[in-house]
Amino acid sequence: MPASSSLPAAQVIGVIPARLASTRLPRKVLRDIAGKPMLAWVHQAASSAGVFDRLIVATDAEEVVDLCRAQGWECRMTSSALTSGTDRVHAVAQELGWAEDRDQSNDIFVNIQGDEPLLRPEHFRALLLPFQRAEVNVSTVMTRCPAADIGNPNVVKVVVDHDGKALYFSRATIPFDREGNAGVSIPYWKHLGLYAYRKYILDRFPGLPSSKLESVERLEQLRLLENGIAIHVEPAEHDTVGVDTEADLATAAASLRKQMGL
Repeated sequence: MPASSSLPAAQVIGVIPARLASTRLPRKVLRDIAGKPMLAWVHQAASSAGVFDRLIVATDAEEVVDLCRAQGWECRMTSSALTSGTDRVHAVAQELGWAEDRDQSNDIFVNIQGDEPLLRPEHFRALLLPFQRAEVNVSTVMTRCPAADIGNPNVVKVVVDHDGKALYFSRATIPFDREGNAGVSIPYWKHLGLYAYRKYILDRFPGLPSSKLESVERLEQLRLLENGIAIHVEPAEHDTVGVDTEADLATAAASLRKQMGL
């Protein structure tokens, strides 16, 4: 049953941004992984979660549109000038808002990375769990950081307060292990790039003042924190692999084959 069953005035809408013009691994969302395009693995995980009222692929490429039509997936064409996945989700939200005659301010829009083929239904259920508490407007997920990734600047770490709200996200190793206790008494958490927004917060995002922290770290979620918008971070059990290189592609393929028993 969709998550919106506990939120009768709201819908939960998943959006999968799917560009082809990736600089490090062009056309990656259409690359084959264990017998399917990467985008198909992402869509399968999201649709299997049972939490979405609608699931929409947002792209700027006719080839992606063709794949969606062949698979029977809902798809929206968005501008190639959009610079981030959040901008693409926002564009879809605006388009839906023009088309539907109802108050959508409390709808929940989920930004689903199209290059995360190891996502599982459990990730989406964890992401939406905090919205059962009315005060939550933005959520994301984290998992225990593998020891090999603690010092890796390509892996984003997060620290949270006692209520599960993000204190900071960084490519640096946080918390700093001054006394040699971090990882034991205080775990390291890896941030997984899923986001859920109330629509009225998503509508604010493009107009928020540019964030110096966002610019330095190259992490767009810091724009929210620097502008005083809380992000709830829910723990999830399973790690994922964001595919940006050929090596990432091979790692993801090996993991999926293992899951399928191949």
